[in-house]
Amino acid sequence: MTVTIYGAACSSTRKAKQWFTKQNISYVERNILKNPLTVSELQGILRMTVDGTDEIISTRSKIYKDLDLDIETLPLQELLELIHQHPRLLRSPIMVDEKRLQVGYHEDDIRQFLPRKTRERQWMQWRLNQLHLAEG
Repeated sequence: MTVTIYGAACSSTRKAKQWFTKQNISYVERNILKNPLTVSELQGILRMTVDGTDEIISTRSKIYKDLDLDIETLPLQELLELIHQHPRLLRSPIMVDEKRLQVGYHEDDIRQFLPRKTRERQWMQWRLNQLHLAEG
């Protein structure tokens, strides 16, 4: 399983790459500013979202404000073409593998990319630590 990290050169993308490296999880990085996502790739990412475009669009970005977008009235195809032309509209990073998607670096949420056995082992270790704390 290889994770793809779509992102700009920002602190959140750097943190995500460091986390995957530390966990020995292979990843491929794609700088969306140098190599923007195609409309087809954006559609694939949208299929994995829970909240659709709300989840992946950076409404706080300068380009979003400069373009003065009303996403609710914009046809999806036009929006995707706009994102392709202005990749800074995307939140960064967007991390995906075959089954999972995460937008933005969140230390608790990124753990979903750990193999199940690793998550179980870490959970058991945490429980043991809690028991020792309770006994002490």
